[in-house]
Amino acid sequence: MGLLSEGNPLSWEETKKLANHVREHGINQFINLYHRLKDRQGDILKWGDEVEYIIVKFDDDQKVARVALKAKDLLAKLNEKELADPKGVKSLWRPEYGAYMIEGTPGKPFGGLMAHFNLVEANMRYRREEVTELLASDECVMSITNFPRLGAPNFTYPLYQPRPEDPLSAARSLYFPDEAIFPGHPRFKTLTRNIRMRRGEKVSIKLKVFKDVNTKLPVEGAPPGEPDVVLLDAMGFGMGCCCLQLTFQACNITEARRLYDQLAPLCPIMLALTAASPVYRGYLTESDCRWNVISSSVDCRTLEERGLEPLTNSKFHIAKSRYDSIDSYLSPEGAKYNDVKLTYDEEVYKRLIEGGIDHLLAQHVAHLFIRDTVSLFSEKVHQNDKEDTDHFENIQSTNWQTMRFKPPPPNSSIGWRVEFRPCEAQISDFENAAIVCFVVLLTRVILSYQLNFLTPISKVDENMQTAQKRDACRKEKFWFRKSSKSTEQRAACVQLNGTSSATNGSSSSDEAGNAEPPLYNGAAKLNGHGIGLNGNGNVNANGTHTQNGADSDHTDTDDEENELFQLLTINEIFNGKPGVFPGLVPLIRSYLQSMEVDTDTHCTIEQYLRFIQKRAAGELITTATWIREQVLSHPDYKKDSVVSERINYDLLKCIQRIQEGKHVEPALLGQGNHSKTKDFIPPALQKQLAKTGCCEDK
Repeated sequence: MGLLSEGNPLSWEETKKLANHVREHGINQFINLYHRLKDRQGDILKWGDEVEYIIVKFDDDQKVARVALKAKDLLAKLNEKELADPKGVKSLWRPEYGAYMIEGTPGKPFGGLMAHFNLVEANMRYRREEVTELLASDECVMSITNFPRLGAPNFTYPLYQPRPEDPLSAARSLYFPDEAIFPGHPRFKTLTRNIRMRRGEKVSIKLKVFKDVNTKLPVEGAPPGEPDVVLLDAMGFGMGCCCLQLTFQACNITEARRLYDQLAPLCPIMLALTAASPVYRGYLTESDCRWNVISSSVDCRTLEERGLEPLTNSKFHIAKSRYDSIDSYLSPEGAKYNDVKLTYDEEVYKRLIEGGIDHLLAQHVAHLFIRDTVSLFSEKVHQNDKEDTDHFENIQSTNWQTMRFKPPPPNSSIGWRVEFRPCEAQISDFENAAIVCFVVLLTRVILSYQLNFLTPISKVDENMQTAQKRDACRKEKFWFRKSSKSTEQRAACVQLNGTSSATNGSSSSDEAGNAEPPLYNGAAKLNGHGIGLNGNGNVNANGTHTQNGADSDHTDTDDEENELFQLLTINEIFNGKPGVFPGLVPLIRSYLQSMEVDTDTHCTIEQYLRFIQKRAAGELITTATWIREQVLSHPDYKKDSVVSERINYDLLKCIQRIQEGKHVEPALLGQGNHSKTKDFIPPALQKQLAKTGCCEDK
């Protein structure tokens, strides 16, 4: 959930008075950090996933399922291993917003070996088992995006009731009690209170109800004049959702900025593919995803900033919540696709330019800093701007966008990173691992084939809304960039060559035990050379691929600018459309042909790619569509859009059986998926790990 500073939280009035102080010193900290680390080079690929979980308690006698408010106690036990052996643990556990939520990550980041893709699912399985061992027999840890009856009566265990009239309540919600907010760190209730107070009213999250033949209108709690709206009124409805996120370390700042840009247009595509949350407050809705719910749940903009009143006390009209899709690209190639007017603080921008920051990065940071701090601790007010970065991170970490550009922490071995944030949590470890490995492989393909997915920001924004529609994965079309002939030629040439640069002719760990080289900018590394057109592309000093001395990743001169973008289905984007786009999965398969892979890892990746292909093609349905079908077909469903306690119980019991491997759900997963995931790297590759540092600490 971002920066977790220790200390005593200030009141909103105290925090508000220090907003400019935090802004001024945050900018100074960023400038100092940038100049210390802008020339940092040669960091190897490291990456990791974050899976958020919900703890569910079942009452089998009453056929009721509730969220179990025991995250604080669970985390105390889960963190014992880390405290005893920080470098030896296989998993790390952190708090999330909900008192029923926990976040798990690998103990160490995965690295650049192809064999690392075979560790992901096993590590996720280990995490789930680690939590399960600490739960009672009637409890279950679930990687579901949203608890379907969150905010419905009596959804917590122990039972708590909301206190909307209590002045001491952080949320003042009609539906979400403060006790459901994680109590182990003051950040969460402080954010809840301060976002509400800055906004001047409670947050207002509005979802259209799915209208069935017996749906009663107005929906309970619907705003006046909006009878078909399911109203949610607290931060917990959004930040109480779970997601699946990935972070990648780039070799330098240039590569990080490029990855940030190239992945941004893919965010709505992956959101649609992973859609998993059609039920809110016990109602079926017209939305399949959490994104707009979270966006509205932390929307601290005032009436003036939302354009509902003339600017008097506020400084800017602000188009979006602080949780939303990105608003500008960072790489020079992306500049011309920044077609939406960017609101940013001119004074902050000027200070950044004077401080030696280039225009694109300066406007990005100045845009982040139009937001006020909404959580500040007394111990963190006064800092050393040459060494500390807490004021910068205070603003950076509360701009929750589809992508996050992450500078290295001070005094750390960690490099420049990007975070990929749109994906919804999936039911099974297999699905979550498939999504993670797919996105990581895609970053390697982007860099190796020098792909260009840049799409105007306005079209990416449009895609984000399209992605959340009911069954968007099968029914909607998305703006997507056509591939150029040069892109297809690069992929074809690499495929024809069928080899990657390697040491002594070996580029993988085969069954004979030969060691594979690490991935480096998407290719195997050998004396600075990587895959390129005709097999001889070089990696220049900035870590980017060149051909005959020229960067070829954005030379789509064979396409007319106004014909670059077409509306494509998810199937066409992932599996290809002749003459328009070869497909993301075929591009990954082409790349893999140039990267010899050990047998087990190859088998696992192939299982993941087939799953992705089938879901994109509609042969398998999204989690959201499956949940919707489970509700609509339940014998207790009264065609009234209501997910009753019994329906919720049976749904979650079925999910429990699926994630434990006790039930095969063909529409969701086919006839079962059995990867060859392992807990360990084959012994032959251990020496390679030592040489490359692929599994060093984060």
